Amino acid sequence: MPKKVITTLALITALSAFTAACSGENGKKDAAAEAAANQFNPSAPAELVVFSPSGATEESFNTRYGDYLKKKLPHYTFKFIQSKQGSTLPELIAAGEKIDLLYHTIGNYEYSISQYNLQYDMTELIKTNKIDLNRFEPTVIEAIKQVSDGKMYALPVNVFNMVLYYNKSIFDKFGVPYPKDGMTWEEMLAIAKKLTRSDNGQQYYGFASSPQHILRLNQFSLPTIDVATGAPTINKNDKWKQFFQTVYIDPAADEGYRSLKKIPPLNNFTKEQNVAMWAFLSSHIFGDIKGVNWDHVDMVSLPTFKELPGVGSQAYPLYFGVTSLSRNPEAAFHALMQLTSVEFQTTSAKQGNMPVLVDESIRQQIGKEAEYPDKNYKALYFHTFAPIPPRLPYDANLVPTYTAQTNPLAMGTADINTTFRKIEEAAQKVIDDIRKTK
Repeated sequence: MPKKVITTLALITALSAFTAACSGENGKKDAAAEAAANQFNPSAPAELVVFSPSGATEESFNTRYGDYLKKKLPHYTFKFIQSKQGSTLPELIAAGEKIDLLYHTIGNYEYSISQYNLQYDMTELIKTNKIDLNRFEPTVIEAIKQVSDGKMYALPVNVFNMVLYYNKSIFDKFGVPYPKDGMTWEEMLAIAKKLTRSDNGQQYYGFASSPQHILRLNQFSLPTIDVATGAPTINKNDKWKQFFQTVYIDPAADEGYRSLKKIPPLNNFTKEQNVAMWAFLSSHIFGDIKGVNWDHVDMVSLPTFKELPGVGSQAYPLYFGVTSLSRNPEAAFHALMQLTSVEFQTTSAKQGNMPVLVDESIRQQIGKEAEYPDKNYKALYFHTFAPIPPRLPYDANLVPTYTAQTNPLAMGTADINTTFRKIEEAAQKVIDDIRKTK
């Protein structure tokens, strides 16, 4: 081959290699530029829609979360939508509303997102933002993982439990010593009997509870449904009978309850002020229980079962999650991160809320800037949380069927075996109806 031809071929080959190298380098630069352009910028403005199926008001959202978020993220705009007629979750979805963040309590949260396919796995966002899940109360993290099939459809922002509130005025009136942290159910009921009496035509009741809350957070960690079989558990575990007997039947054994014909509701503790001890959520320490004279009300730990010493109620978390409808999931998660920060959790604790972070230094701040800082806040952590049992997304729908028969049972007009059969039938119907809609 002529020398000139060889030289030309060599030149062409060299040029091709150079061009390819340049092309490859430019391609890498273009890919890097595109990746950089697509990378989330936390300083960029964002508009986020926040919704809770609970019916929470915008004022409530702002007081608890919104004001803090707006202060921390002034370049973000938050649009809160209250759930009410015309703006319920199915109506918003039908209207094409792009909900970025949804929040609700355990059970209710899972049902809402599963019913309308709003699940969004935040696992990668958690990893990317280096969120250490070991910082959180472990039972509530495991609970959301379990119902999310190992994914992370939410993060807890608040956590509550059950405590025993008591009206000092009633104890003082009858000269009965106040209840203490660490009581058993038997000890508490013995005190309640001394306070269930009539005085000058006024009937007083020693003890009552919020039936649905105390059942949902029961200390035996009993689920309403068996996740393996999909069947109600009410007649499958004898601990249910012990629970109903101790919490609903025994406290109402005195004839004084018969005149009311039902377990005294919250109104009797707040407005009527004729219930001495009331088992309820720790989230209701302030504001949420309307009409309480907090100068005369304090709290102690929830009584325990003898076979479960030191075990309180299950945790009752409030979950926040990015939804599948979000147009800006990174920004939504960035906002959520602010609510799980040490700063927010500490601020919230000072107002009397239980932090979701397992950090003793934060827990020690509980109530220090609350309206009533002298309350017995140590009652909140006097016991350990009972484990949260495995549950299906519609577990919360079954709780009302389990408590619907508590009044006739407590008033002695129904026996426990018949009541449990009715509960089982009603619960099975709820399960069947939900499955039909899937």
